[in-house]
Amino acid sequence: MLHPSGGSPRAWRSASLVATAAAMLALTTACGQDKGDQSPNGQNVGNQAPAKSDGYGAGSDGYGAGAGDAKEGAGKAKAAGQLAVWDSKKLGEVVTDSEGFTLYRFDKDTAQPPKSNCDGACATTWPVVSPDGAAAAPGVDKSLLGEVTRSDGSKQLTIDGWPMYRYAKDTKAGDAKGQGVGGTWYAAAPDGKKAAPGAEEAEPPAEEAEPPAETAPVDPAGLSTRKDPKLGEIVVDKNGMTVYRFTKDSAWPMKSACTGACLEKWPVVPPVDKNDTKGILKKGFVVFDRPDGQRQQTIDCWPMYTFAGDKKPGDTNGQGVGGTWYAAGPDGKPVGAPK
Repeated sequence: MLHPSGGSPRAWRSASLVATAAAMLALTTACGQDKGDQSPNGQNVGNQAPAKSDGYGAGSDGYGAGAGDAKEGAGKAKAAGQLAVWDSKKLGEVVTDSEGFTLYRFDKDTAQPPKSNCDGACATTWPVVSPDGAAAAPGVDKSLLGEVTRSDGSKQLTIDGWPMYRYAKDTKAGDAKGQGVGGTWYAAAPDGKKAAPGAEEAEPPAEEAEPPAETAPVDPAGLSTRKDPKLGEIVVDKNGMTVYRFTKDSAWPMKSACTGACLEKWPVVPPVDKNDTKGILKKGFVVFDRPDGQRQQTIDCWPMYTFAGDKKPGDTNGQGVGGTWYAAGPDGKPVGAPK
């Protein structure tokens, strides 16, 4: 019997198998890996060495630091008690709890209405301050103190609507190690605003100063490269911001291990037209349709990201973070990653 297309069933099945195999071969060729990046069956296994943290920028919540960095007992709500104010030379007036620990506010929270967006592993690194026994510091308007009900039903102290936290890495009264973490955490002033930064440290002598990074071109391509004084040739986006690769991702099968809160710290590089590039490897230059609905540019099939901690062109603050994030080279390889 002939298949409706005119051939025999056996011939039609053979032709179909050949076409499928050819399509798979083309994708494998486009997204092929270096031998050093593959397991025996060809599937990418990423960075084999176990990382001390999850590599999301400073921990599992992606909000500043990992739970593994927290001191013992972190994560439990801390009673506010009698609040006080200390005058930091670097930060100005900072509010503390009854034990003298610095209180912090989170930029991703809201004050009107009061709402905390730090839960789970985030609250392990940034223990919430409960309103238990809260009393305003002398000379501070007590009407600024309040409380908010968290998603788990517990209460949290607020100052002028902003939820208050401590930081797990502050081990003694007067520590303020959480200042500026992730570009979202800041010591709180007595009125709930961010503590005013102090004078910047003096610039190093000219002979000790690091060579300046190359500035971004006036009319940069969607993706191009620049010569970094420390890292060499690295990829930058149209704004001149450094592009990174995550060693926990894989290129075949194409997969991103950065999801959820991780993406707030490591935004994806949106699709870029091949003709809108300069000096970038075109092999495997494809768009990755992520499970979360975002579309992400890849180089040699490796997903590409920028870093929220980079504030201006030339910054490479994401280099080596967590032992898993590295600036991307023009061939898509992680620059400076351990071999």
